[in-house]
Amino acid sequence: MIDLHSHLLYSVDDGAATLEESLALARVAVDDGIRVAVMTPHIHPGRYSNVRSGLESRVDAFQSELKEHGIPLEIRLGGEVRLSVESLELILDGEIPFLGTVDGYRIMLLEFPHQIIPVGSQQFVDKLLQLKIRPLIAHPERNKAVMAQPEKIHPFVDSGCWLQITAGSIAGRFGETSRKTAVTLIQNEWAHVIASDAHNIDHRPPILGEGRDAVAELVGEKIAWQMVRDRPARILGLE
Repeated sequence: MIDLHSHLLYSVDDGAATLEESLALARVAVDDGIRVAVMTPHIHPGRYSNVRSGLESRVDAFQSELKEHGIPLEIRLGGEVRLSVESLELILDGEIPFLGTVDGYRIMLLEFPHQIIPVGSQQFVDKLLQLKIRPLIAHPERNKAVMAQPEKIHPFVDSGCWLQITAGSIAGRFGETSRKTAVTLIQNEWAHVIASDAHNIDHRPPILGEGRDAVAELVGEKIAWQMVRDRPARILGLE
């Protein structure tokens, strides 16, 4: 399996704090059947000052540590980009790490605030699409506005965004409302991929298998594997 959203890279955000934590998380991911994981540190100007040029060497160093410790996990660099004017400036400056390119569009993991879909979000997304950047919206099933009214995310799907569901949501780790919202998005065929959004061992581990199994029960094995393997592979150019 391929995990497109994780916070395994140590000492860059609210995920792993130390190399030891990062290595422990990587071992859990491998044990779950994850072979490739994208490091997606928060890129949130004013809170986390991460940029592409500062992250590349850190990912290379972590890949070397994984090899040295015999952990067969291939890692890539991405970023979880907060919707903001400042983030758009980073995009224009070439400081955003994209997940990959599909059909001429660079794929960017985009995060909305957890409480709302901000005014101007559609215009922000439209600007990205004009720049040939396709937003992959992170964990919409955990956004309180979407949890209250799942149809609020549909205009973004219509405009060309993809949705990333958290595996733990569909498995019930984030509560029943989040689980039901995830089910709705998947059954409506609005969701594109599943990822772990892993932050730690105890509460938010790098596990995709339970989410894949839950999706398989809902819509079948074929779509479940598309969401954790085939579509992520296409985004990363691993087909």
